[in-house]
Amino acid sequence: MFTRRLTRSIAIGAAAIAIGGGAYGIVSATASTGSGTTTTATAASAAAAQPASAGGGSNARSGPAAGGSIGRVSSMSASGFTLSTPTGGKVTIKETSSTKYEKGTTAASKSAVTKGKTVLVLGTDNNTTITATQVIVGPPQLNSKTASQVVAFSRGTADKSKAVGQIPASYKQGTGTILKGTTANKATEAALLTYPGGVVDRVVQLSNGDYEVHNIGVTWPHHIFVNKDFKVIGAND
Repeated sequence: MFTRRLTRSIAIGAAAIAIGGGAYGIVSATASTGSGTTTTATAASAAAAQPASAGGGSNARSGPAAGGSIGRVSSMSASGFTLSTPTGGKVTIKETSSTKYEKGTTAASKSAVTKGKTVLVLGTDNNTTITATQVIVGPPQLNSKTASQVVAFSRGTADKSKAVGQIPASYKQGTGTILKGTTANKATEAALLTYPGGVVDRVVQLSNGDYEVHNIGVTWPHHIFVNKDFKVIGAND
């Protein structure tokens, strides 16, 4: 079974989240359909590749996968930068020669990323490290209502049992097709623009064509559901 813990403690953030000087203002993101390369994964295969966790739990997965995070740049380095999520988590971002940058919806250069800027990072996630394929500086604002529903992770605190919106009938935890590429990025972006605060560590396509975006580093939500039009339709623990 996929678990819901990072290997480090994350302090509880404020319920009302503001990033980059403004409250979030979009409930969900919409993107045109794209193609993605897929890898089939089941609960059994993921459990076989399950790494140990310093927090007493684990982050069962079949290896690094497409994901991302959103937050404020807290420090810079020669190889990338550190991102501080709305719930107080720290994510290491590695930049490469192939990393692409945008400022809003316009192509930009690496110099657009500076300390204090709010960024959305998409790429290959490995726990709390993301190798960035795309960095969007000044992403769309998010809805303060959905953002405030995100519950920060606190060591020793039980998961929050809650479901909102529509949970696909075909959803069964631990099964599905792990995606990468354009489709995974679009689903990740939609999920993070609706429920910021955690780190997406994989995107799974369900049998009905919807997507389950797996979110770690928070107590809730761990599973964010995105439809084929890349709109968030529900979330649960």
